[in-house]
Amino acid sequence: MTQTESIILDKKQIDHKIRRIAYQIYETNISEKEVIIAGIYENGFLFAKKLKSAVEKISPIKVTLCKVIIDKKKPTNVIQTSLETKEYKNKSVVLVDDVLHSGATLIYGIKHFLDVPLKKLHTAVLIDRNHKMYPVKADFKGISLSTSINENISVIFEKGNYYALLEES
Repeated sequence: MTQTESIILDKKQIDHKIRRIAYQIYETNISEKEVIIAGIYENGFLFAKKLKSAVEKISPIKVTLCKVIIDKKKPTNVIQTSLETKEYKNKSVVLVDDVLHSGATLIYGIKHFLDVPLKKLHTAVLIDRNHKMYPVKADFKGISLSTSINENISVIFEKGNYYALLEES
């Protein structure tokens, strides 16, 4: 079997999506003094860092970055965060991942944060594949893309460049 790849989002397009999502985060949290942007490690965290920068450029809101470590093969395992619970308790949290595939990672990440009283909890993804197996949605998304079961989407973050690939086998 051969595999073909095509770029579906280039750096400029991703930057545009990041800016748009940053405005949505700001608008949703306009009355907040602080927002926690919690990125699912690894690519979700890299995407979260870019969102943090973008939100800080357009708003006076203090943005705190949180790294969320989830075992994607066994999402029921203990989830770790770079912040202590008290640091996001009663605050607005945006849980971020790069691609929403089946929804498993995102829903277990949501479950982790729901064990703590929060003001608000929203989700953000760069790409929503529309293949969810769990009742989870992205509140903020860069692009929705219906893909077949034989297709995969990867977001590549390289130093100075990033892009999203559609891989077909």
